[in-house]
Amino acid sequence: MASSFSFESLNHAQRQAVGALDGPVLILAGAGTGKTRTVTCRIVHMLERKIPASEILAVTFTNKAASEMRERIAGMVSKKAASEMTVCTFHSLCVRILRGGIDKLGYKKNFSICSYSDQVGMMKQLLVRKGGSDEKIKPETILSAISGAKNKGLDPADLEDDFFATLAVAYQNELRAQNAVDFDDLLLLAEKVLREHDDVREQFRQRFTRVTVDEFQDTNSLQMRLLQQLVSAPFHVCVVGDDDQSIYGWRGAETANILEFERFFPNPKIIRLEDNYRSTHAVLHTANSLIRHNRGRREKSLRTTRPSGEPVRIVAMPGDDEEAEFVAEEILAGKGNSRKWEDFAVLFRTNGQSRKLELALRERKIPYRMIGAQSFYDRREVRDVLAYTQLMVSPEADVPLLRILNAPNRGIGQSTAVLATDWSREHNQSVWEALCDPEFTKSLGAKTRSAIEDFVALISGAKNRIDLKNENPADVLGELLKEIDYLPWIGRGCKTDQERQQRGEGVQSILDSLRDHAMKGKKLQAFLDDSALASDREDDDIEKKQGATLITLHASKGLEFPVVFLVGLEEGFLPHSRSITEGTKDEERRLLYVGITRAQDQLTMTYCSKRVKWGQETACQASSFIGELDDTHLEHTSYEEVLAYEPDSEELSNFFSNLKNMLGNDQQ
Repeated sequence: MASSFSFESLNHAQRQAVGALDGPVLILAGAGTGKTRTVTCRIVHMLERKIPASEILAVTFTNKAASEMRERIAGMVSKKAASEMTVCTFHSLCVRILRGGIDKLGYKKNFSICSYSDQVGMMKQLLVRKGGSDEKIKPETILSAISGAKNKGLDPADLEDDFFATLAVAYQNELRAQNAVDFDDLLLLAEKVLREHDDVREQFRQRFTRVTVDEFQDTNSLQMRLLQQLVSAPFHVCVVGDDDQSIYGWRGAETANILEFERFFPNPKIIRLEDNYRSTHAVLHTANSLIRHNRGRREKSLRTTRPSGEPVRIVAMPGDDEEAEFVAEEILAGKGNSRKWEDFAVLFRTNGQSRKLELALRERKIPYRMIGAQSFYDRREVRDVLAYTQLMVSPEADVPLLRILNAPNRGIGQSTAVLATDWSREHNQSVWEALCDPEFTKSLGAKTRSAIEDFVALISGAKNRIDLKNENPADVLGELLKEIDYLPWIGRGCKTDQERQQRGEGVQSILDSLRDHAMKGKKLQAFLDDSALASDREDDDIEKKQGATLITLHASKGLEFPVVFLVGLEEGFLPHSRSITEGTKDEERRLLYVGITRAQDQLTMTYCSKRVKWGQETACQASSFIGELDDTHLEHTSYEEVLAYEPDSEELSNFFSNLKNMLGNDQQ
């Protein structure tokens, strides 16, 4: 195979990483050090060394990251080789494992994956049934506790809070009764089937002889156990990550996985990527001076390949109104200096901080993109249409059935749904079987009974067209939605024409995606699996949006921008007040480090002396992290000093010249 990259194009450490193909390898890849390029070249080098493409597995955390890696590899090797290797997320890998072996754990192979909104719906029902709805407990709080226990390898039934434990047991029983699993179960059950069944474990060990894990600092203890089951001696496993960018401890990520890698895989080669191609020396020096205050880290010091650059500004603000106005004015001025709107990013700790920033940008007609809005897969019409699709595969799935039993309204009210659910429980049936059972339906009124018969006929007819007549599922689903007047029904609940159009586009998007899936010869269950996996921690595709970027620090990881404003550097915000009581200040420091290292050319950090919280004006103090920064490349100033600053004639001339050019370009 002809070489599709040259070793000469890599720096010394990258060459080491690409060449180290055997045994356990730990690549410590600092921010902006060309990690993705290195990993991609390493996989291509495996193919050059005649390692079969089908034996190569690369695992990452998000669908977007997996897609990008797949595309990069495909651009460097033959289409055949690219299609034969497996590049996927942890959850997607676990679905592959379980589709082949979940029956060994007592499940049926046609299990369904419960989306997060389905989980919330299920927990709401359980709260009502268990008398917890009066206690104002949020379903999300209980689900978070259950998820935390599962990822730590604990039995949710052993949760400290007795009521939570009761709900956890009921929740698991409900999932099991519906032959469904949630996202945590995918990992939990995949690890279990590999650990307990030698034949399944050996099958996957022989299939994947070379394993690469990206963003390894984000793995939890359960993912590490899964990896240990997948990889056997001589441990051809390569993990890539940076403990300094481990910011998901609240989601169960274990820095110990990267800090104590030797404990899991013996005598690894450890390679450090420390040449940073992203940031100026001023930005990088400031970031290094901060992260050194964290103890127990893998020692590394990033070196810039770029010139010194402008000093990092720290600006003291009177309040959050002035902070928002300052940032908006700075972006306007920067745009006048021949920047694009997309060059600017504003980073903040919590979503609540964005409101005043949005107002300030709107007032100045600055286009912006807000990253972290509602996921496409959480939208009502998308969940409804996917629920109908799930029933065309398996009507016995209670959660999707209950979701659309009366959507659109067909005369089957909530009280009937409760009766059907109770009946199904007493008779050890699914809700669908209850609806088909004359013993149950004869207890209902004539109108309700007729509505249920029509519903059963609707779903059965659609299912038969797919199973028996082999019709295209997209055609069947599209006709079903027309028959029940779904779009007019959901449109009636919309407040604006724009919302009505958006919901229509959401429905059409699912139909188009299903049609595309069917054209490729894939089964309907595979489409539902892909949709469920896509809804898990879905990434906003920033490239599809235009304007300055407003984004949380957590969501900014992996991105880079020429000009960055990092706002709200106050005690209680960053570090967050919880970190003091929970002992997670090191993680907050890593979060600020991630924010600083997003900046390529210019970085401005701000803090306020007062801020409005919960409608009350509250005094604030500067973050303790500011005192940890080395002053060599810092410029401390204040809002008042910036306002009083008068540009010299050369700066004014450059500004108006750039503004003139910009206006000229906009009119072309």
